[in-house]
Amino acid sequence: MGALVTGAGRGLGARIAALLAERGHVVHVTDVDLAAATGVAERIGGGAFASVLDVRDAAACDEAAALTVERTGSLDVWVNNAGIIVTGPAWEQTPEQRRLVVEVNTIGVMNGTVSAIGRMREGSGGHVVNVASLAGLVAVPGEGVYAGSKHAVLGFSLSTVGDLRLAGIRGIDISCVCPDGIWTPMLHDKLDDPGAALSFSGVLLSVEDVATAVGRVLDRPRLVTAVPRWRGAQVRVVDAFPRLGQHGLALGVRLGRRAQRRLRRTGVPPSSC
Repeated sequence: MGALVTGAGRGLGARIAALLAERGHVVHVTDVDLAAATGVAERIGGGAFASVLDVRDAAACDEAAALTVERTGSLDVWVNNAGIIVTGPAWEQTPEQRRLVVEVNTIGVMNGTVSAIGRMREGSGGHVVNVASLAGLVAVPGEGVYAGSKHAVLGFSLSTVGDLRLAGIRGIDISCVCPDGIWTPMLHDKLDDPGAALSFSGVLLSVEDVATAVGRVLDRPRLVTAVPRWRGAQVRVVDAFPRLGQHGLALGVRLGRRAQRRLRRTGVPPSSC
């Protein structure tokens, strides 16, 4: 069984790659950093191999999918994990920064999903897991461009599932996993960044928490899974009443700033879900 994970050179992607190897998959570990990807492949074993992949390049995603089939015999799982975040009001970001976030977080997921579907349709089906964010379900002041890119992931993923089913294709699933803030290198340098406060307003997750959720949807495909579930319910209420939600978001920012200060002092995130 072949699997591919994007952005798997560190953090959550590396843990998901290990999870897939533990489940018996031969994992294609991809990242823009070949040395990091190679190190992960060597650690997880099971025939895992690595290559450079810039998810913004559709042709490169096609080639990565083809290489996975060539090396493993099939492409059963593709996890779109690669992502970046730029914080602060959109008007304070450069056009280049905004474009980069959307190209990696949104276009990259589109490219990977389409490449995976092409190979899965040729085989016996498969499962695409798109790592989105709670920011894809609700407004996030300070992370507007990031939130917009993740909202697009949800819209694209759910629409593509609809297209698959309307085309009579039942053997390919797409699941979106939407975690709260994860204590990974993406957030390690955001403790002094007020724009990132809402990422700290819940209970910070470990990579193990999110990898466990990925494992659950691999066993039982689910269109949208919030991690933790209670935060998913919370943000859906906020999203259902946007005017009221704007007032609640101010409280969330204050709680997030308090958590950032605590983390600067202790360096230890609170226990996760």
